Amino acid sequence: MDSARHILTCVAWPYASGPRHIGHIAGFGVPSDVFARYQRMAGNKVLMVSGTDEHGTPILVAADKQDVPPREIADKYNRQIGADLRGLGLSYDLFTRTTTRNHARVSQEIFTGLYDNGYIFAKTTLGAISPTTGRTLPDRYIEGTCPICGYPSARGDQCENCGNQLDPVDLFGPRSVINGETPTFVESEHYFLDLPAFADALTEWLRSRQGWRQNVLKFSLNLLEDLKPRAYTRDLDWGVPVPLDGWRDRSDKRIYVWFDAVVGYLSASIEWAQRTGDPDAWRAWWQNPESRAYYFMGKDNIIFHAEIWPAQLLGYNGEGAKGGSPGSLGHLNLPDEVISSEFLTMEARKFSASRGVGILVSDFLSRYDADSLRYYLAAAGPETQDTDFTWSEFLRRNNFELVAGWGNLVNRSVSMAAKNVGSIPEPGELSTVDRALLETTRAGFKTVGDLIAASRQKAAIGGAMRVVGEANKYLSDQAPWKLTETDPERMRTVLHVALQAVDDCKAFLTPFLPHSAQRVHEQLGNDDLWAALPERREVDEDGGPSYDVLMGDYDTGARWESTPIKPGTPLAAPTPIFRKLDPSIVDDELERLSGS
Repeated sequence: MDSARHILTCVAWPYASGPRHIGHIAGFGVPSDVFARYQRMAGNKVLMVSGTDEHGTPILVAADKQDVPPREIADKYNRQIGADLRGLGLSYDLFTRTTTRNHARVSQEIFTGLYDNGYIFAKTTLGAISPTTGRTLPDRYIEGTCPICGYPSARGDQCENCGNQLDPVDLFGPRSVINGETPTFVESEHYFLDLPAFADALTEWLRSRQGWRQNVLKFSLNLLEDLKPRAYTRDLDWGVPVPLDGWRDRSDKRIYVWFDAVVGYLSASIEWAQRTGDPDAWRAWWQNPESRAYYFMGKDNIIFHAEIWPAQLLGYNGEGAKGGSPGSLGHLNLPDEVISSEFLTMEARKFSASRGVGILVSDFLSRYDADSLRYYLAAAGPETQDTDFTWSEFLRRNNFELVAGWGNLVNRSVSMAAKNVGSIPEPGELSTVDRALLETTRAGFKTVGDLIAASRQKAAIGGAMRVVGEANKYLSDQAPWKLTETDPERMRTVLHVALQAVDDCKAFLTPFLPHSAQRVHEQLGNDDLWAALPERREVDEDGGPSYDVLMGDYDTGARWESTPIKPGTPLAAPTPIFRKLDPSIVDDELERLSGS
């Protein structure tokens, strides 16, 4: 890479109304971390941010059921989700939350900038009310038949089937998902974002995008065909207050959770800068025209990342049809790419917490290694089409690809060198076949790196494992164990080449498998940190309540290049890098699934 570039990695915010299952992290978690780790190793300056999304109705409903304040629900799941993501090794520069004072200030600033530029207007509209409780029923808690595609379980804010934005009043046969009753609709004043004012700017921006997944770009362009104003406020008492006279002190009006959640990418960047001692550091990622911003999520979030958030940014910058000027934060960069994964199912069934279909991240990590899950999701995840997770395929990939493939290469290379030499051997003259393998491993850096940069991670890890296969074949063909007595110099050369191949493979597998990459690094005789993992830190705001964040110092020795190994480095007998799983886990997990 010619020079370091600022790379903003924005990761969808997991909702803090309950624990997350592996279907969630298949879309936003592992793909974003693979990308960020690669970019750091390639020498770029990465800022990877996210946090728990903690406002809106689902948390209120959960709090009502448990008869506790909504903040208590948010606190509980913020801690649990943070622990899960830390266990997976997701290298956040900051993983925070939306209930911070900083986030409220930044969300209100974006609202104010849009309002001052004329892109937010007041309007009286129909809102849904529960006849039995008299409380507001937010859009997401109303279902009915979609008026566009006829899907019978469309939500009041968006149809999951066709992806179109909706209003509850447009649904056929609307019903409350809480108790099944038919809502009544009453007039309520709200502020709306004038989305039609961004039609031309959004179209120009989307049509200028290069390298996007075609399903994402096509879906995003289709959204522009029927733009309508979108309510920016909701009838709620839990969320960011509306920063206007006569509204900011009201207990029944808040900014819509989706509008404040996407602002979180900016507010988290600002919080990171404050916590690292340079309050203006965030600007290098948000205002430098040479920086690049990549957003990772599941496909149900495309509308808010390819339409709503860009519209908010355009309006704040004064770049919509009504013009205007940037707010106090200055001109802000739009996304360069929206990287959306499809859905993951489990054993041909849709993940469902209420039906017990799926497995929580915490449960998975309590029984299996994090890198085994990361590997599966990279190699067989829902990158461009819906994909089914099966326990038999997880077992096969763990035992035959990780254990018998990559793990076996590491184990037999290190163990033979440790046993016969005691250190990394000094090589003799390299043969044609030796040079061919080393050329193959070195070429892997460009091949695998280019694919990760293009968010083709399935192809990338496939390419990496093909190199592992070539190294295993080399070791089997050269059979150094047969040379210990007849040609010890050749034995040492073969082992040196094999260990160099192991070190190269370790490097380009690091974004996918950071935990095991560190162990391989140590088995090659190193005692320094190669692949850093996130740290849990307890913080507060000006003496306010403390909360947990994930942060980390990821500027380690890991580099995206072949580094010559050092002959004479002591080696010890290795321990297995991966655990071989007993075939009985398949029946055990299927029984758990059917029992739940």
